[in-house]
Amino acid sequence: MSEKRNIHALIEKEAPSLNNLLDPNDVKAFKELTTELRDTWTKKQVFRTETEMRMSVLQDAKYPTKAAKYWQCVREQNVFLENLMSLSFDCRRNEAKIKWLEKKIDKEEDEYKLEKYKIDLDEARYGLANMQLVAKDRMREIKLWSTLKKEFNDGSFDTKDVNRHQLESYHQIMKNKAETLTSGSSQPEVFNVLGQLKTIERVKKSGEMLYNKKEQLTSDLGSKPE
Repeated sequence: MSEKRNIHALIEKEAPSLNNLLDPNDVKAFKELTTELRDTWTKKQVFRTETEMRMSVLQDAKYPTKAAKYWQCVREQNVFLENLMSLSFDCRRNEAKIKWLEKKIDKEEDEYKLEKYKIDLDEARYGLANMQLVAKDRMREIKLWSTLKKEFNDGSFDTKDVNRHQLESYHQIMKNKAETLTSGSSQPEVFNVLGQLKTIERVKKSGEMLYNKKEQLTSDLGSKPE
């Protein structure tokens, strides 16, 4: 079984063909850099690091509560799950294409068609290596979102119903936004922020969206009140 995500041989094989694109000196330099380029391709950043996830995605101003952070982790993790599944289907199609091309190459006698099939095969193999690299990094981020979900889930909020935390979380978010408004803020921006903030404060005061503690505890345990 060939090593996943290894493009060293593909780079070396393609190097002579670069004569059609590059000057001889550049082709020579490319060949000398083959090992380094493989290393660069392997360790390049694909998706977000943990630092970016914590500081950019889950920033405190936008997600001020543990519940808000937890539910954003759920959203982010699901996006990566959906994309990983789609990538899996693409990978299966690509692997089928590779098998088809290998059979065509074994039987093809026309030299021009044969050359085209070989080029298509090299491209498909490079595409497979890229898919494997992307899949590995998608899985890395999926696992990180799982870790973060566990970190933020301190038992103080409902992890079954996203709606339960939003009134309090949105209140904090709108207060944060209101603090950033200045005399230079646009009228629509001020109208939107203050309008939502006043609405939240009215709803909280009226109690129309409050859940009693017994009902919330029941929901936390996974069952719904009658």
